[in-house]
Amino acid sequence: MRIDYHMHFENGSYNLEWVKGFFRHARQRNIDEIGIAEHSHGFIEFKELYNEELILDDSPIGTYQQQWLLKNKFRYSLKDYMDFMNSLKKQGYPVKTGIEVCNFKNQQRVAEILKEYNFDYIIGSVHFINSWGFDFSDLKFVWDEHSLRDIYDWYTAEIEGLCRAGLYDVLGHPFNLRLFKHIPTFDVQPFLNRVAIALSEAGMGIDVNTGTLYRYPINEISPYPAFMKTAKDYNIPIIFSSDAHRPEDCGRYIDLAEEYVKEYGYNEVLIFTERKAVAHRIGGKVISKAICL
Repeated sequence: MRIDYHMHFENGSYNLEWVKGFFRHARQRNIDEIGIAEHSHGFIEFKELYNEELILDDSPIGTYQQQWLLKNKFRYSLKDYMDFMNSLKKQGYPVKTGIEVCNFKNQQRVAEILKEYNFDYIIGSVHFINSWGFDFSDLKFVWDEHSLRDIYDWYTAEIEGLCRAGLYDVLGHPFNLRLFKHIPTFDVQPFLNRVAIALSEAGMGIDVNTGTLYRYPINEISPYPAFMKTAKDYNIPIIFSSDAHRPEDCGRYIDLAEEYVKEYGYNEVLIFTERKAVAHRIGGKVISKAICL
């Protein structure tokens, strides 16, 4: 079975004409099932959390992030989203309902928001380090203000926080710290081990994400080989995703991602329904019983 479980409708709107393109490209790339994981910044319920989380002062970081929050954010309610996704399922579209939530400090408030809705899976992703959006290309200058070792340590601590929250099924795009080709010269294995241990203890999987292959300068699948090997060493399960933001990117390079993980000994992928995961053989049939993550 071939899946693509991390993509976003948000650059269009919740109408069938926009989303048909995602399903069309999925069919063209032999994707059996897609999963939509809208960013939490698309929903009004999360607005206050972003205002609390981000640097929003008059500094260059704050000024940019203020403007970012004004662009295509908080357009819908979670009810709008769930109603639309349920309508797609009723019409027979092969789709699962997920959400991608940022690494907010106030995880108790996140839990209160999420408990009202029946997702198939929930992705937790680190998008902020010390309230700075490290993946914003316009804020790349901030990287030069800190040591890369410190950034890796902070990033790892953020993942550990997501894992401790007990809310998430999957970690999004692990170690996408490499997006802009900031490649460490120090030993990163202690950080990789910390993340793998935290994921294992939380019962979470990881997102094998091709978006970093075609959308960023690093041009590689996340997680990169060193963490892919570490994840396998700790028996961390996986999903596949294109991180598509446009219909034409749905399913992009999933075939390459499947071959990539096989190099590290993976032959199963998780399929989610109502927060339960079933392991399927990559490209094959169900081979193990449902597991709760």
